[in-house]
Amino acid sequence: MNAMKKLCTEEHGHKTVLQGNIAFAAGCVRNGIHAVDGYPGTPSSEVIDKGLSQVQDMINVGWSVSESVALAVGHGHTLAGRDCVVTMKIPGLFQAGDVFTSLATFSVPRGGLVLYVATDFTPSSTQHVIDPHLLYKSSFVPVFEPRNHQELYESSRIAADLARKFNTAVIIQPSGVLCHSEGLITLGETATRDIAEVAPMKQLNALPNLARINYDRVMDERMPALTKYIEESPLNRHLKGNGKRGVITYGVNALYMEEYKDLYDNDIDVLSLGFTNPLPMQKIKDFCASIEGDVYVLDDGYRYLQDECAAAGLKVIGKPDFSKVTEWTPASIAAFLGEDISSKAVAAQPVPRPPMICAGCPYRLFAQVASRMKKSGQLEAIFGDIGCNTLLYFMNALDTGLAMGASEAKRAGYVLSKPESANKCISLIGDGTECHSGMDATRNTVFRHVAGVKVVLDNEWTAMTGGQPSPSSPVNLAGDKNRFVMTDALRAQGTDVVEVDAYNYKDIRTSLRKALADAEEGKFTTLVVQGTCIRKVPKSDFGQKLAVDYEKCISCGACNICSGVSLDENGQPVWNNICSGCVSQSPACMQMCPKGAISIVDPSDVTTEKSSVTLPEPPQDITIPQLSEQDRPERLSLAIRGVGGQGNLFFGKVLAQLAFAAGYGDKNIVKGETHGMAQMGGPVISTFACGNVRSPQIIPGTADALIVMEKSELLRPGFLGMLKEGGTILFADTAIIPQGFDPEQYPSDETISELLEGYNVIKLDILKQAIELGDTTGRSANVVMLGVLSTLAPFNTLPEECWLSALKNVTPAKMWAGNYAAFMAGKNLM
Repeated sequence: MNAMKKLCTEEHGHKTVLQGNIAFAAGCVRNGIHAVDGYPGTPSSEVIDKGLSQVQDMINVGWSVSESVALAVGHGHTLAGRDCVVTMKIPGLFQAGDVFTSLATFSVPRGGLVLYVATDFTPSSTQHVIDPHLLYKSSFVPVFEPRNHQELYESSRIAADLARKFNTAVIIQPSGVLCHSEGLITLGETATRDIAEVAPMKQLNALPNLARINYDRVMDERMPALTKYIEESPLNRHLKGNGKRGVITYGVNALYMEEYKDLYDNDIDVLSLGFTNPLPMQKIKDFCASIEGDVYVLDDGYRYLQDECAAAGLKVIGKPDFSKVTEWTPASIAAFLGEDISSKAVAAQPVPRPPMICAGCPYRLFAQVASRMKKSGQLEAIFGDIGCNTLLYFMNALDTGLAMGASEAKRAGYVLSKPESANKCISLIGDGTECHSGMDATRNTVFRHVAGVKVVLDNEWTAMTGGQPSPSSPVNLAGDKNRFVMTDALRAQGTDVVEVDAYNYKDIRTSLRKALADAEEGKFTTLVVQGTCIRKVPKSDFGQKLAVDYEKCISCGACNICSGVSLDENGQPVWNNICSGCVSQSPACMQMCPKGAISIVDPSDVTTEKSSVTLPEPPQDITIPQLSEQDRPERLSLAIRGVGGQGNLFFGKVLAQLAFAAGYGDKNIVKGETHGMAQMGGPVISTFACGNVRSPQIIPGTADALIVMEKSELLRPGFLGMLKEGGTILFADTAIIPQGFDPEQYPSDETISELLEGYNVIKLDILKQAIELGDTTGRSANVVMLGVLSTLAPFNTLPEECWLSALKNVTPAKMWAGNYAAFMAGKNLM
């Protein structure tokens, strides 16, 4: 039984720590939701991708080709009397806007339709921070915004019940912070839901005369009843203080305010709203009347709640005009409410780490061709799209980006205004996005007779959001072989299609040049660059080794195009532990060498000596001692900074299991993670806390320890300020220099040492320790650091058995011996 199925069948009352999206997914199954549909979009993707995909025998689930299609599919489920959830991120809601607004006023019985719309108001992986609250208000649909992981788990039932009660679609809008952080969940009773009675389908039509009837019914029936219901709902809560000052908020900010009350001011009153549409305005007015002093409003996004309060004649304090705040944090809330959270300024600048495509990515060689043509003036503009192709921006192989499927339409408009540029510009798009909405633009270009070149980078999967299937993938979510053939579909639009191997530099260059020449003759060509996403190829394809002929090498640096290779002090190539060998294809760096100095090592010439390191025998049965509340600290918290790929996520999983083993399941366990584009070689922060804690984000001055896995990451703004007085910094002496970054600009050891003066710092070479254990990849360095952490106060109050049990629980069996050795090596470093 897989972990997701176990969650869905576990006895009620069971406690576990879950990522918010997985908690929601488990809640959908346990609450009896009949179907879930969606389109991948960070930070919502894991609901289906990592969650419901694992229990397809328990719920009707699938990916659709776009958000608008998914929402229409969801509506179809409700016409069959089923309750359906449709997942997306905020831009996906706008993409589905026609379907959403057309069905919003349907007010007759059917199954419940729930939209799960995840926010990303930072933004981390989203193209804008536009707030949809006014769209919800003008569409007259109820909006529930979960405040913690438990509510996120329960929200599908709350929303589906509301949908049926008021014959309306319902929005669940969770913060991306909740979606991607982890929290303690208590599983509820499992339930089944009856098939709903459905009104005659002729009443569910968007004809103008029916639209008028539906709108009037919403005004006469739905909104008055819904407003009364929400005014009386226990999900809107007044957290009592002394009545001197108050805060009105909703969503994850309500969780932050609970932490604020605990740490700073238990006397402050908080009106914590579960629903943001319709607003319980009478409850809000009563709250304001009960406060003697100032009332503050915390809005993520724009300032919807603040403006609604002002429109109701209430005097509240919120964001000023033209505020740049779109997402509150515990630190910014504390400062807003008057706390001094200033911390020592960091003089040195952190190393810029733009997200990069993976080492061995099939997009690499096309990017080299395009950037060189751009540099030489052969291309004047490259119109990009949304997805992994967006990252070509950082390789000077893409200029402008806008929205899903818009790249070719932008190129067409540009060429319609500048026909002479048809052979001097291209559009870029990934295969998944082409199937989402890009093919409309392809067809439009044919329809409008616009000459030029469109490039589809076909890696067969929706890679940016985690490798979900699309129509261009070999199979769909259910594992059924796909019958759709993208190249055939493109030819059917009327475009000339040229297919080229993504790992053949010369063919890409030749094909692109010819297509541009044909554009000068009035032709429209779609160049499909084909190579499977390296996250989807068999592991056996990794490991191809390369060698350099030092006699031929002229130290020109032409091979230094990938994060898997760097140059030594002589300017000659050195391949590191993240080199994928271009997954047994023709290596990109080898093709860039003008002298043929790089070659593939014949596997038969590689001597694989068995490691001479003898690892200690790991324990198989670990007995955890019973700990009383007095045996463990009231609260533990830490933050970890590093670079994508260093294993921060694994570190956090072990700590969550540790907290359970130590008995913190009776209190609280929370874990925050960086996801999205930051994982692709970008800066990563993870936070962990257990005991008397609430927020997955750490308030400044409260962390017992800071862990630095890459030394320059110490310089990130606000990181040092998290440490409490007397806390400790565990500092790994590891430098990871981004591809293309000048090593001379990397912060010096002297600069970092000066910054750390006055702090309690323990410097460690954990990478060396991992390699000495026979781990040539160095991937167990994070486990070495765990071993060190286990010796550090106050974490050392937890017995070794708790640490080992936690580590074993999240370690694959074949890796247990290595991880046990790494953990013990870390302990012995101290």
